[in-house]
Amino acid sequence: MPGLNAPFATAVLAAVTTLTPIAQQPPSTQGPTFRSGTQVVSLFVTVQDAQKRLVPSLTQSDFEVFDNDKPQPITYFDNSVHPITCVTMLDTSGSMTLTIDLLRQAAEQFVIRLLPDDKARVGAFNDKIQFAGRFTNNRDELVGAIKDLDYGNGTRLWDAVGASFDELKGIEGRRVVLVFTDGDDTESKIGLGNVVERARAEEVMVYAIGLESNYFNGQHMVRSKPDRGLRRIADETGGGYFELEKTADLAPTFTHVAYELHSQYVLGFTPAQLDGRVHKLTVKVKQPGMTARARRSYVAAADKFTTGG
Repeated sequence: MPGLNAPFATAVLAAVTTLTPIAQQPPSTQGPTFRSGTQVVSLFVTVQDAQKRLVPSLTQSDFEVFDNDKPQPITYFDNSVHPITCVTMLDTSGSMTLTIDLLRQAAEQFVIRLLPDDKARVGAFNDKIQFAGRFTNNRDELVGAIKDLDYGNGTRLWDAVGASFDELKGIEGRRVVLVFTDGDDTESKIGLGNVVERARAEEVMVYAIGLESNYFNGQHMVRSKPDRGLRRIADETGGGYFELEKTADLAPTFTHVAYELHSQYVLGFTPAQLDGRVHKLTVKVKQPGMTARARRSYVAAADKFTTGG
């Protein structure tokens, strides 16, 4: 579904109405755990069919995992729902003035679909970066925090993503950043390459929603395009990228992201070599017409993997 435009709202709504969390199993209260003494690379995997619908019923034998293009035995498989800790970062720069109410409503659709074991925090970015409230599973508190977000000028997109990583430091389990913007980064002190490297090293999944926006810049109407780096960081981390042309697509897209995050498989393999380098990762589904999306790389360093059971 990443990157759909014209029929986007219809496609997303159709997908949402048919989605259920994988295997209808109760959420796991912790992340993947492995036997003591093992070192396992874990991947959260989204699978879609040819119609871009999520596929919830696959088994371990349906998957193939490759480390630097070499096939790896899958030593861990789980299709239950795993809780997330998520930072939702929203662009509230000047170009969003006419759209901010719809954006807030869309973000509310995301937070109210969090599961009891999930936690989230909301923030905003423009020429400054703001976090509202705390990490919580209290939906009313999160909705209230969304309404308190402030406006500004400029777009510190990559600074905002980096600051989101800072907020997630030290938090156990699965960590996600959901970022929305309608324009290019204009004022960040760090660049896209820096946040991609951090996402890889810190193993944070990034979902990105971009919107083409019309706004008055003080002299004439301007049509903005979302930063092209959004797709790259989403692809690299295994998240999804959704580029929208209409504000009507906002709420269905935020809703879809919530469902997708709770409809992913966890695969694990034991790395053959811990050489401290960045390794390429590929996940494939054997069944024809299906595609798998997961993070594309990892750092093969011994201190990157927690052991325990």
